[in-house]
Amino acid sequence: MTPFLEMLGRTALFRGLSAEEAEEALACLGAQRRGYAKGEAVWRAGDYARSVALVLSGSVCIENDDAWGNKSVLDRLGAGQVFAETYACVPSEPMMVSAVAAEKAEILFLRADPLLDEKAPPAVQRLVRNLLSVSAQKNLILSRRMFHISAKTIRGRLRSYLSDQAARRGRREFDIPFDRQQLADYLSVERSALSNELSLMQRDGLIRYEKNHFDVMEQIDG
Repeated sequence: MTPFLEMLGRTALFRGLSAEEAEEALACLGAQRRGYAKGEAVWRAGDYARSVALVLSGSVCIENDDAWGNKSVLDRLGAGQVFAETYACVPSEPMMVSAVAAEKAEILFLRADPLLDEKAPPAVQRLVRNLLSVSAQKNLILSRRMFHISAKTIRGRLRSYLSDQAARRGRREFDIPFDRQQLADYLSVERSALSNELSLMQRDGLIRYEKNHFDVMEQIDG
C-alpha cells in the first residue's frame, strides 16, 4: 500500500475501504490533487462546487463575508477533513461561504456526480455512507458554534467556547485551532475587544494563555 493510500485510510471519508477499494473509488470519482498557498481561495461565495474536497495537508478556513466586509469564520478544517460536500451534491446552488487556505495546503477533489449514481460500484457506495456520517458530524459543529455565539457578551462567548474545548479534550490545558483574528471571527466579535476580554479573564484568574495555548484555571461555564 502506498503512503498516500495509507493516509487516506486514516480519514473518516475513506474509513473501512481497502487499498483496492480506495483506488477504485478514486478512479471512479476522477480524483485530482491541487496545492494552495496561504490565503488563496479554494472557492469563493457565489462559486459552484462540483466536487467534494478533502484536506490532505495544511488547513482551510470556511468563512462568511457580508456586503459590508465583515467576516465570520465558521470552521477551520485540518488534514483528513472534508468540505463543500453539501454544495457538490446540489450543484445548482451557489456557495454561501468561502473556503480559504489558512496555510499552505493540499486538497483532494472528488467529483460528486458519481456519488449520486445508484449504480455506483460498492467502493463508492461505502464512501457515500462515510460521507453521510461526516456531514452529520459537521452539522453538530455548526450547531456548537451557534450555541457559543448565542451569549450576549464577549466573556460569555469565550466561556462557552473554552469550556467546550476543555470538556471535549478531557483536560483544562489545550491548544485551539484558531489564531486571535480567526477566534474573533469565529465568535463574531471585534479582535481588539476579544483581546481585551482575554486579558481581563487572565487578570481575574480564570485562564492563562499564550497565543493559541490555553489553561482554564477555574470552571468558567457558570
